[in-house]
Amino acid sequence: MNRVCLPVVQSFFAAMLLVVSSAYAAEPPPATKPDPAKGEMLYNMGDNARNVTACITCHGPAGNASLPENPKLSAQVGAYIHKQLVNFKNGDRHNPIMEPIAKGMTEEDIQNIVAYLAKSSKPSPGAARNKDSVELGRKIFRGGIAEKHVPACAACHSANGAGIPAQFPRLAGQHQTYTEAQLMAFRSGARKNSEQMTQIVQRMSDAEIKAVADYVAGLK
Repeated sequence: MNRVCLPVVQSFFAAMLLVVSSAYAAEPPPATKPDPAKGEMLYNMGDNARNVTACITCHGPAGNASLPENPKLSAQVGAYIHKQLVNFKNGDRHNPIMEPIAKGMTEEDIQNIVAYLAKSSKPSPGAARNKDSVELGRKIFRGGIAEKHVPACAACHSANGAGIPAQFPRLAGQHQTYTEAQLMAFRSGARKNSEQMTQIVQRMSDAEIKAVADYVAGLK
């Protein structure tokens, strides 16, 4: 990482760590120990009585979604999955499919699904597709864009894209289409549940977003 970028990354990372740690510390502990068997049943079967569609329908077996518009949940940081479901449930994040599903789920349901995915996850591999931009994606992911004050993605998501448990999500192997769509949504303001990401991507061009999304798809 170049010296110009390093202090930006360090100060940004420290602020992110404080904000995210405080958010997760505020979450109430589960009433009972999470049950991955119940999580597996809800993930695979859903619950029609509560309008909870089976997660497997969109996210694939054990979280390995095959459609590029849907995120892979396999090997994803459990606290991140929990936060997103809670955000869909309370309206901090919007999606016409996920919102009604999350609203039908209890805190216990969410904890059980997180436990199931943590126990069963075997992520399917991804691959970068655009060899002409993969080097740009690598540079941004590892070193950021100093002149735009964009920190290295690796500072929060780790050098191999695996994320940092209970703090930042896994990006490695995620579908390019999904990652790009989320970054664009943060930039436009359509997705509002991470002020830090909104600030970062507002300083990135379409080409830079596409390059990063493609690069992380190939990380393992």
